[in-house]
Amino acid sequence: MISCQQIEKYYGAEQVLSHISFEFNEGEKVGLVGQNGSGKSTLLHVLAGLEQPDRGTISVPKGTRIGYLTQIQGNDPAWTVYDVLQQGFDEALRIQAQLRESEISMTSDEAVQDPHVMDSLLRKYAELQEAFERAGGYEIETRIHQIANGIGIPTEQFQRTFNHLSGGEKTKVALAKLLIEQPNFLLLDEPTNHLDLNAVEWLERYIVAYPGTCLIASHDRYFLDRVVTQIIEIEDGEASTYLTNYSDYHKEKQQKLLLQFEEYKDQQKRIKQMKEAIKRYIEWGNIGGNEKFFKRAASIQKALDRMDKIKRPVLERKKVDFQLDFAGRSGKDVLVCRDIEKGYAGRNLLQKVTLNLAYGDRVAMIGGNGVGKSTLFKLILGEEQPDQGEIRMGARVEVGYLAQDAPPLEKATVIQYFRNQVDVEEGEARGMLAKYLFYGAAVFKSVMNLSGGEWTRLKLALIMQQSPNFLLLDEPTNHLDIASREALEEMLEEFPGTVLTISHDRYFINQIAEQVWSLHNKQVTCYLGDFDAYKEQSEKEKARNTSTVSVQRTHAPARENRNQEVLSTSKTSRRKIQLEQQIALKEQDQCSLELALLSEEHRTDAEMLARLVAEQAAVQEALNELYEQWLELEDGMEG
Repeated sequence: MISCQQIEKYYGAEQVLSHISFEFNEGEKVGLVGQNGSGKSTLLHVLAGLEQPDRGTISVPKGTRIGYLTQIQGNDPAWTVYDVLQQGFDEALRIQAQLRESEISMTSDEAVQDPHVMDSLLRKYAELQEAFERAGGYEIETRIHQIANGIGIPTEQFQRTFNHLSGGEKTKVALAKLLIEQPNFLLLDEPTNHLDLNAVEWLERYIVAYPGTCLIASHDRYFLDRVVTQIIEIEDGEASTYLTNYSDYHKEKQQKLLLQFEEYKDQQKRIKQMKEAIKRYIEWGNIGGNEKFFKRAASIQKALDRMDKIKRPVLERKKVDFQLDFAGRSGKDVLVCRDIEKGYAGRNLLQKVTLNLAYGDRVAMIGGNGVGKSTLFKLILGEEQPDQGEIRMGARVEVGYLAQDAPPLEKATVIQYFRNQVDVEEGEARGMLAKYLFYGAAVFKSVMNLSGGEWTRLKLALIMQQSPNFLLLDEPTNHLDIASREALEEMLEEFPGTVLTISHDRYFINQIAEQVWSLHNKQVTCYLGDFDAYKEQSEKEKARNTSTVSVQRTHAPARENRNQEVLSTSKTSRRKIQLEQQIALKEQDQCSLELALLSEEHRTDAEMLARLVAEQAAVQEALNELYEQWLELEDGMEG
């Protein structure tokens, strides 16, 4: 479907894209990867037609509709969120306007008095109705609500003015509009940014089933693994294609680099031998005056000039070097939260939250946007106070906190900002900053002009100088490229202290987490293991709850549907109600025991675990007996 041949792009004297060539077929889902600043966004701009290549050709089939995530066309300042979402149905809306005009025409005196005019208008109206249906006009409301709900745009936000939304909210609306529009060729630049886990998983399912072609620039490795079947990597302005997902691309690339390096060394050895031969033949020709030696040297030189030189592969690229100055360990108990409650403006975010964090724990907190994760961090830091409950920090705890915030609006340079908070000489500061990829002229860049990734790297550089033993990280991988994420993961794996991080990056969670805390319905549920382990456990819980509901519906019909007169006189029916009440209570006990078994508080207490397991077995046995009694009564009534 799409073909790029020898694309080149310059900004001034700097070449951003060099001889970019690739192609992919209709319906393929392709990932675009590369370090920040490698040219991914430039390539997307070129493909979207926002910029023209300086050289090369792009072939796109006639009639292909290209959709690019960052585009919101014709944005009226008064438009609401719903107005923007409706633009995904621009063709249907245009036809709808024609239908209304046609309806008005059919009520005119001329149409009423002249049957021929009326027949013509009716035929046109029927054609417009068919076109309206083809354009999805009868699905506008349904589809807008379906996409908005999947992406995580609440219906109460529909009437808000689009221009008054935050950057993240605008991105979500733009993505929803694009998916509603359903172009043939979808260009997505970091589509999972600003989405919570539920929305990301919904988007994964949507993209996989999407009939069109997708090119997705993303640093979300888990998302790429689940969605794409091809990877295009932009590196040093050049493109390399791998017919696989992200994880296998990573392995293939390493193998390719090692093979290329061996080929490079072999070629360099041949080149050295050829150059030595040329030098030797010229010397012999000068000594003996034999023209054959000069011809032989010239022949080898021509072969050397015609040789396709293998580029020396870069096995280890320069990346962030997160070096933590670790002062010492804290006490055993790092954080204790007891029955925490917190709300704003009558809305309760946290209710009876009890948590324990021990030294060395590595925990990832997940949950939807706005459920209270960042609020819990503020409570831990003492920036806010709980409405009820107690939060206690352990002995000798030194906190390093990475917040989700934008660069400050100040003109200080990177090195000035760094030295204002770290008391070091300029030369030493330059050395420290170089490890975080701020070197050369980059240290004189204004802080307010830093990109999201640069600002995160600078904040991490400052945190590492504070000698923390407890890291509180709020979405640390946001805006970081894959190489920087891997460097952060390596540092955290070696970090001897305690880590509590809010993250929607499932690949990152799998790499660093030993526990997952899920914040849902004002409560925190603790799961042992990484993200995949959490997912498996939560799916089992959903299946178990669904099964319980199914049993209740099958074997315990709703009381309100029964004949009240029969219930008042029938001992059997009254006994069934009593059994149903006992079953409900026992099932609540069973659920409480299952949550207690998963609790961090009990995982190291063997005596407590043994008691809980025994109680769970007793409750299950009692439940089985109650089910049997209920079924006997049911069978007796049917008999």
